[in-house]
Amino acid sequence: MYTKTLGLVLRETEYRDSDKLLTVLTRARGKVTLRARGVRSRRSPLKSGCQLLAYSEFTLFENRGNFVVDEAVAQELFLPLRQDIELLALASYFAQVAEVLSREEDPDEALLSLTLNALSALCRPNPPQQKIKAAFEMRAACISGYTPLLDGCAVCGNTQPDRFLVRSGTVQCAACRQLGEEGLHLPLSPGSLTALRYLATCPPKRLFSFSLGEQSCRELSDVAETYLLTQLERGFFTLDFYKSLGVRPV
Repeated sequence: MYTKTLGLVLRETEYRDSDKLLTVLTRARGKVTLRARGVRSRRSPLKSGCQLLAYSEFTLFENRGNFVVDEAVAQELFLPLRQDIELLALASYFAQVAEVLSREEDPDEALLSLTLNALSALCRPNPPQQKIKAAFEMRAACISGYTPLLDGCAVCGNTQPDRFLVRSGTVQCAACRQLGEEGLHLPLSPGSLTALRYLATCPPKRLFSFSLGEQSCRELSDVAETYLLTQLERGFFTLDFYKSLGVRPV
Protein backbone atom coordinates (compact mmCIF):
# COMPACT_ATOMS: atom_id res chain seq x y z
CA MET A 1 0.00 0.00 0.00
CA TYR A 2 1.37 3.42 -1.02
CA THR A 3 0.72 6.70 0.77
CA LYS A 4 2.04 10.28 0.61
CA THR A 5 2.87 12.65 3.44
CA LEU A 6 4.83 15.84 4.07
CA GLY A 7 7.48 15.70 6.76
CA LEU A 8 10.66 17.16 8.24
CA VAL A 9 13.68 14.90 8.70
CA LEU A 10 14.72 15.22 12.36
CA ARG A 11 17.37 12.49 12.47
CA GLU A 12 19.18 10.16 10.10
CA THR A 13 21.00 6.95 11.00
CA GLU A 14 23.13 4.81 8.71
CA TYR A 15 21.67 1.34 8.23
CA ARG A 16 23.29 -1.61 6.54
CA ASP A 17 25.47 -0.93 3.49
CA SER A 18 23.70 1.96 1.79
CA ASP A 19 20.40 2.56 3.61
CA LYS A 20 19.31 5.10 6.21
CA LEU A 21 16.70 5.05 8.92
CA LEU A 22 15.00 8.44 9.10
CA THR A 23 13.07 9.93 11.99
CA VAL A 24 10.54 12.22 10.35
CA LEU A 25 7.92 14.53 11.86
CA THR A 26 5.02 14.32 9.43
CA ARG A 27 1.83 16.30 9.13
CA ALA A 28 -0.41 13.28 8.74
CA ARG A 29 1.12 10.70 11.08
CA GLY A 30 3.22 12.55 13.63
CA LYS A 31 6.66 11.07 14.23
CA VAL A 32 7.48 8.07 12.08
CA THR A 33 10.55 5.98 11.28
CA LEU A 34 11.23 5.50 7.58
CA ARG A 35 13.70 3.27 5.79
CA ALA A 36 15.37 4.88 2.79
CA ARG A 37 16.90 2.09 0.74
CA GLY A 38 20.10 2.80 -1.17
CA VAL A 39 19.99 6.51 -0.28
CA ARG A 40 23.71 6.62 0.56
CA SER A 41 24.72 5.60 -2.94
CA ARG A 42 25.88 8.44 -5.23
CA ARG A 43 23.12 8.12 -7.78
CA SER A 44 20.20 7.67 -5.43
CA PRO A 45 17.25 9.91 -6.40
CA LEU A 46 16.25 9.95 -2.73
CA LYS A 47 19.40 11.68 -1.51
CA SER A 48 18.18 15.29 -1.52
CA GLY A 49 14.80 14.71 0.08
CA CYS A 50 16.09 12.32 2.75
CA GLN A 51 18.81 14.44 4.32
CA LEU A 52 18.71 15.95 7.79
CA LEU A 53 16.44 19.03 8.05
CA ALA A 54 14.88 18.44 4.63
CA TYR A 55 11.16 19.14 4.46
CA SER A 56 9.93 16.74 1.80
CA GLU A 57 6.95 15.04 0.29
CA PHE A 58 7.45 11.34 0.89
CA THR A 59 5.81 8.56 -1.05
CA LEU A 60 5.82 5.57 1.27
CA PHE A 61 5.28 1.88 0.87
CA GLU A 62 3.70 0.44 3.99
CA ASN A 63 4.10 -3.22 4.83
CA ARG A 64 2.91 -4.54 8.19
CA GLY A 65 3.36 -1.20 9.90
CA ASN A 66 6.83 -0.55 8.47
CA PHE A 67 7.44 2.32 6.06
CA VAL A 68 9.89 2.32 3.14
CA VAL A 69 10.58 5.50 1.15
CA ASP A 70 9.65 5.00 -2.49
CA GLU A 71 10.09 8.66 -3.47
CA ALA A 72 11.18 11.84 -1.67
CA VAL A 73 10.71 15.26 -3.26
CA ALA A 74 12.32 18.09 -1.29
CA GLN A 75 10.01 21.06 -0.67
CA GLU A 76 12.50 23.08 1.39
CA LEU A 77 16.15 22.34 2.17
CA PHE A 78 16.93 25.47 4.26
CA LEU A 79 20.18 25.91 2.32
CA PRO A 80 21.64 28.81 4.38
CA LEU A 81 21.77 26.49 7.41
CA ARG A 82 24.05 24.10 5.53
CA GLN A 83 26.59 26.84 4.84
CA ASP A 84 27.13 27.99 8.46
CA ILE A 85 28.22 25.62 11.23
CA GLU A 86 26.63 27.73 13.99
CA LEU A 87 23.26 27.88 12.28
CA LEU A 88 23.38 24.17 11.44
CA ALA A 89 24.19 23.32 15.05
CA LEU A 90 21.31 25.44 16.35
CA ALA A 91 18.92 23.99 13.77
CA SER A 92 19.99 20.47 14.78
CA TYR A 93 19.14 21.36 18.39
CA PHE A 94 15.66 22.45 17.29
CA ALA A 95 15.26 19.13 15.46
CA GLN A 96 16.33 17.12 18.50
CA VAL A 97 13.89 18.99 20.73
CA ALA A 98 11.10 18.32 18.22
CA GLU A 99 12.02 14.64 18.16
CA VAL A 100 11.84 14.39 21.95
CA LEU A 101 8.52 16.24 22.19
CA SER A 102 6.75 14.47 19.32
CA ARG A 103 5.05 11.09 19.55
CA GLU A 104 4.76 8.14 17.20
CA GLU A 105 1.63 8.17 15.05
CA ASP A 106 0.28 11.28 16.83
CA PRO A 107 0.08 14.33 14.53
CA ASP A 108 1.26 17.60 16.10
CA GLU A 109 0.71 20.41 13.61
CA ALA A 110 1.72 23.08 16.14
CA LEU A 111 5.11 21.50 16.88
CA LEU A 112 5.87 20.87 13.20
CA SER A 113 4.93 24.43 12.25
CA LEU A 114 7.00 25.85 15.11
CA THR A 115 10.07 23.92 14.00
CA LEU A 116 9.66 24.86 10.34
CA ASN A 117 9.15 28.53 11.23
CA ALA A 118 12.23 28.51 13.46
CA LEU A 119 14.35 27.02 10.68
CA SER A 120 13.01 29.62 8.26
CA ALA A 121 13.85 32.41 10.73
CA LEU A 122 17.44 31.15 10.93
CA CYS A 123 17.70 31.36 7.14
CA ARG A 124 17.16 35.13 7.08
CA PRO A 125 20.20 37.44 6.73
CA ASN A 126 22.04 37.88 10.05
CA PRO A 127 19.44 36.05 12.14
CA PRO A 128 19.27 36.97 15.86
CA GLN A 129 20.16 33.50 17.08
CA GLN A 130 19.64 34.14 20.80
CA LYS A 131 16.15 35.57 20.27
CA ILE A 132 15.08 32.81 17.86
CA LYS A 133 16.41 30.12 20.18
CA ALA A 134 14.59 31.56 23.20
CA ALA A 135 11.33 31.93 21.28
CA PHE A 136 11.53 28.35 20.02
CA GLU A 137 12.29 26.93 23.48
CA MET A 138 9.52 28.77 25.29
CA ARG A 139 6.89 28.06 22.65
CA ALA A 140 7.96 24.39 22.48
CA ALA A 141 7.43 24.17 26.23
CA CYS A 142 3.98 25.73 25.91
CA ILE A 143 2.92 23.44 23.06
CA SER A 144 3.97 20.42 25.12
CA GLY A 145 1.81 21.34 28.11
CA TYR A 146 4.32 23.31 30.17
CA THR A 147 2.86 26.79 29.73
CA PRO A 148 4.14 28.93 32.64
CA LEU A 149 1.80 31.02 34.79
CA LEU A 150 2.81 34.60 34.05
CA ASP A 151 -0.14 36.80 35.01
CA GLY A 152 1.26 37.93 38.35
CA CYS A 153 3.29 37.08 41.44
CA ALA A 154 2.25 33.70 42.79
CA VAL A 155 2.31 35.14 46.33
CA CYS A 156 0.98 38.71 46.23
CA GLY A 157 -0.52 38.96 42.75
CA ASN A 158 1.63 41.91 41.66
CA THR A 159 1.45 42.10 37.83
CA GLN A 160 5.10 43.13 37.50
CA PRO A 161 7.09 40.46 39.38
CA ASP A 162 10.85 40.33 38.89
CA ARG A 163 11.71 36.64 39.32
CA PHE A 164 10.90 33.45 37.39
CA LEU A 165 10.64 30.21 39.38
CA VAL A 166 12.02 27.55 37.05
CA ARG A 167 10.67 24.41 38.69
CA SER A 168 7.08 25.59 39.08
CA GLY A 169 6.90 27.81 36.01
CA THR A 170 5.55 30.74 37.98
CA VAL A 171 6.63 34.33 38.59
CA GLN A 172 7.24 36.03 41.90
CA CYS A 173 8.47 39.24 43.46
CA ALA A 174 11.92 39.03 45.02
CA ALA A 175 10.46 40.35 48.27
CA CYS A 176 7.88 37.54 48.33
CA ARG A 177 10.37 34.71 48.37
CA GLN A 178 9.50 32.43 51.24
CA LEU A 179 12.01 31.65 53.97
CA GLY A 180 13.70 28.36 53.15
CA GLU A 181 12.07 28.19 49.74
CA GLU A 182 14.09 26.05 47.36
CA GLY A 183 14.50 26.13 43.60
CA LEU A 184 16.14 28.33 41.03
CA HIS A 185 14.85 31.89 40.72
CA LEU A 186 15.95 33.76 37.58
CA PRO A 187 15.76 37.57 37.26
CA LEU A 188 13.12 39.15 35.05
CA SER A 189 13.20 42.74 33.83
CA PRO A 190 9.93 44.32 32.64
CA GLY A 191 11.12 43.72 29.07
CA SER A 192 11.85 40.02 29.50
CA LEU A 193 8.56 39.48 31.36
CA THR A 194 6.64 41.15 28.53
CA ALA A 195 8.49 38.97 26.01
CA LEU A 196 7.62 35.80 27.95
CA ARG A 197 3.95 36.72 27.99
CA TYR A 198 4.08 37.47 24.28
CA LEU A 199 5.71 34.13 23.43
CA ALA A 200 3.12 32.20 25.41
CA THR A 201 0.11 33.77 23.68
CA CYS A 202 1.00 35.35 20.32
CA PRO A 203 -0.18 33.95 16.95
CA PRO A 204 2.27 31.33 15.62
CA LYS A 205 3.22 33.38 12.57
CA ARG A 206 4.17 36.35 14.78
CA LEU A 207 6.36 34.38 17.17
CA PHE A 208 9.66 35.94 16.12
CA SER A 209 8.25 39.44 15.54
CA PHE A 210 9.29 41.17 18.73
CA SER A 211 12.10 43.47 19.78
CA LEU A 212 14.10 43.25 22.98
CA GLY A 213 17.08 45.02 24.49
CA GLU A 214 20.36 43.17 24.95
CA GLN A 215 20.07 42.65 28.71
CA SER A 216 16.44 41.57 28.53
CA CYS A 217 17.27 39.21 25.66
CA ARG A 218 19.93 37.53 27.80
CA GLU A 219 17.41 37.13 30.64
CA LEU A 220 14.83 35.70 28.26
CA SER A 221 17.41 33.28 26.86
CA ASP A 222 18.38 32.05 30.33
CA VAL A 223 14.76 31.57 31.37
CA ALA A 224 13.62 29.80 28.19
CA GLU A 225 16.51 27.34 28.00
CA THR A 226 16.59 26.54 31.72
CA TYR A 227 12.83 26.13 31.90
CA LEU A 228 12.59 23.76 28.92
CA LEU A 229 15.49 21.56 30.05
CA THR A 230 14.17 21.49 33.63
CA GLN A 231 10.66 20.46 32.59
CA LEU A 232 12.01 17.76 30.27
CA GLU A 233 14.55 16.64 32.88
CA ARG A 234 17.27 16.15 30.30
CA GLY A 235 19.97 17.85 28.27
CA PHE A 236 20.71 17.82 24.54
CA PHE A 237 24.06 16.97 22.97
CA THR A 238 23.19 19.23 20.03
CA LEU A 239 22.83 22.16 22.43
CA ASP A 240 26.16 21.32 24.05
CA PHE A 241 27.83 21.32 20.63
CA TYR A 242 26.20 24.62 19.69
CA LYS A 243 27.53 26.22 22.87
CA SER A 244 30.99 24.72 22.31
CA LEU A 245 31.27 26.85 19.17
CA GLY A 246 31.47 29.95 21.33
CA VAL A 247 28.50 31.62 19.68
CA ARG A 248 28.32 35.35 20.37
CA PRO A 249 25.02 36.45 21.95
CA VAL A 250 23.02 38.52 19.46
